[in-house]
Amino acid sequence: MIYGIDHTALSVPDLAAAVRFYREVLGFELESESGWPRGAKRVDALVGLRDSASKVVMLTLGATRLEIFEYDSPEPSPRHPGLRVCDHGITHICLRVTEIEAEYARLVDAGVRFNAAPVDVGTSICVYGHDPFDNVFELKQFKS
Repeated sequence: MIYGIDHTALSVPDLAAAVRFYREVLGFELESESGWPRGAKRVDALVGLRDSASKVVMLTLGATRLEIFEYDSPEPSPRHPGLRVCDHGITHICLRVTEIEAEYARLVDAGVRFNAAPVDVGTSICVYGHDPFDNVFELKQFKS
């Protein structure tokens, strides 16, 4: 029986920069650091790659877990620069917030790029922002 999502994962070109952003700007906490060297055949089978090697961190924010990879091998393809949230595949992660206007202002002051100011969509107020690698995250405040 499937009963929930354990974590979301991102692959980034600079793990240290990603960890700084998700910890210092968005408030995640470090749960663990790991990785594997090239030649780890069981991991290659798991991830479906040959001669893979990666550094990995797991971050947490409340019950949300975010796994971030920086692959050393094989050479990763860069994210398509024109990828839009309507294109196929995982398009964003959503973080629940309170006081969305204050959080939005804090993140703008920290240099985070947003598509627009927070928008009232009926049952909630939402805003889409971008991490340093252009991965999209959403802030969502439910209305009472």
